[in-house]
Amino acid sequence: MSTRPPAAESKQRLRGAAGFEAYYGEIFGERWPRLRAALVGGEHPGGSRPVRANGFASGLEELARELDDAARLPVPGCYLLPALAAWSERDESGLIKGYAMDPASVVAAHALPVAGARDVLDLCAAPGGKSLILAERAASDARLVFNDRSPERRKRLKKVLADHVPPAMLARITVTGHDGRNFGVHRPGAFDAILLDAPCSSEAHVLADQAALASWSSTRSERLSRDQYGLLTAALLALRPGGWVLYATCALSPDENDGVVRRLLERGRHPAEIERVDAGIGEATELGWQILPDETGFGPMYFCLLRRPAG
Repeated sequence: MSTRPPAAESKQRLRGAAGFEAYYGEIFGERWPRLRAALVGGEHPGGSRPVRANGFASGLEELARELDDAARLPVPGCYLLPALAAWSERDESGLIKGYAMDPASVVAAHALPVAGARDVLDLCAAPGGKSLILAERAASDARLVFNDRSPERRKRLKKVLADHVPPAMLARITVTGHDGRNFGVHRPGAFDAILLDAPCSSEAHVLADQAALASWSSTRSERLSRDQYGLLTAALLALRPGGWVLYATCALSPDENDGVVRRLLERGRHPAEIERVDAGIGEATELGWQILPDETGFGPMYFCLLRRPAG
């Protein structure tokens, strides 16, 4: 697939639904109609929803045994359920047994190395699905910081954590509200592993909202990519030497995906090395990995794993 956006001259002219079609049609070519149909018709049969089992909860084995093979998705711990039903219930300790989320997001959260990490950061954490996975995967002595600058989103994040994480783990989690673009200055060299799921164009949501589609502009990705670059450089500054940052978006636009990483590498102000990832589901891009719904039924989700050199 193409990893380059349309030429800058044409980007400035594209507006509204027709511009949206032209922009992504140029990026994806013959694939675009199929991909667009998958984005628009993303509902699963019978209103089913992908659910990830909460690794902190008990009683999951019994629930899983009751499911047929069709409910088991090719991502560990993920199921396609006709209703949340029992997975929305709480175990004997009060933890909700499941969390509804796209399996592509689960794959991305598992791509960040956290083994041996003492300090872990989720830089744009809300609503909290990936944060839950980091909490489950973290070492027993790890400290976790989950940051989101929006008060409303932080409120939701705290509720998700309270509903899914046991008190002993919650005691090792700090929720903060900093502007992520300044986090590297706020906590320089403080973390071993950072997840950056950056705010993005989220074209799937644009397609689902006629008002958003009518007001869409091809300069949207250009503007967002500047913020994403600022977030990524802040994440690298907040890393210890040898640490890892996973840059992720749910965008289709290459401007916001490989384009942000390419800009980082070309400018060279913040040394970083790419670690190539093969997630098993999805496809490689020039610099990272992408999961798209026309091929997998999940996503969109892009991610790229970067390491701050140890020397």
